[in-house]
Amino acid sequence: MNFQNEEYYHIYNRGVDRREIFCCDQDYVRFLIGMREFNRKNPIGSLHVLKESDSLAKESDSFSDKLVSIVCYCLIPNHYHFILKQNVDKGISKFIQKISTGYTNYFNFKYKRTGVLFQGKFKAIHITSESQLLRLSAYVNANAQVHKLAAAATYPWSSYPDYINKRNGTLCHKQIILDEFKNVFEYRNFTDIIIKEAQEIKKEINEI
Repeated sequence: MNFQNEEYYHIYNRGVDRREIFCCDQDYVRFLIGMREFNRKNPIGSLHVLKESDSLAKESDSFSDKLVSIVCYCLIPNHYHFILKQNVDKGISKFIQKISTGYTNYFNFKYKRTGVLFQGKFKAIHITSESQLLRLSAYVNANAQVHKLAAAATYPWSSYPDYINKRNGTLCHKQIILDEFKNVFEYRNFTDIIIKEAQEIKKEINEI
């Protein structure tokens, strides 16, 4: 896909052979560190020098320095979802390549394995309307609940707690979405509807 600047995309991928890519809390944290530290126009050094405590609570660097704008995300045991806006030429490709390579190196070293971790090239859907953007934001934010892993509001490895003011994370440009709703409660109700719709679709597919 030829990614265009200022356009929005749903990006996702899963572990090779559907394997788990997050095996413990430390793995999720490390991936989130990569989401912040690899999203730079100017390359950084090795993530081996970073402490996990450095990452999630610190204030975001200037958004103008980013390859992409992260609108929302969800990490579940065997796959991830993002909604990204590309800020610079090849920004999405560079961001995903760096985060995937960095995390694979970390994972393989930690678990004493070799080879690829993710299932081929990441998947991408071009978001072409405001309605599609809003619906996909809810689907991504609540993906853990869609898969019946945990309640979206309390799931720590997605941006949804930030959207509903249960956490003050700085990774995401949540106002891109929330500005289209009267308040957080309206977005939460909207998300509940999307969860139900997505679960019904999954149920129908499983019954075929």
